[in-house]
Amino acid sequence: MRRLGSGSPWEDVVGYSRVVRTGDLVFVSGTTGTRDGVLVDGGAAEQTRQALTNVLAALERVGAGVADVVRTRLYVTDISRWEDVGRVHGEFFGAHRPATAMVQVAALIDPAMVVEVECDAVVQP
Repeated sequence: MRRLGSGSPWEDVVGYSRVVRTGDLVFVSGTTGTRDGVLVDGGAAEQTRQALTNVLAALERVGAGVADVVRTRLYVTDISRWEDVGRVHGEFFGAHRPATAMVQVAALIDPAMVVEVECDAVVQP
């Protein structure tokens, strides 16, 4: 089993890994739209774009990619922005189309964060 962090100080405090691979299964923890520890500007679409960029980077670190993703979970603080979030998700996954859910939550860990993404993948031989 491989457990890798992203370097976030919160991983040690909370006790989690950014990505875990066990055999052909890969799990990416909830990931937000931060770059170099700073939340990106631009609202729901840009935060989704950065979060998915971060998710794909985590997948690549354990030998997985977008085609291996079987499920995503999108947590949003304002479901009225579903289309902005959904369009970016579609840009990333195109024809691969994982199972997904988009759920409104009351808040994320930082009030400026509006999207968080989780991901599961199965690496095909």
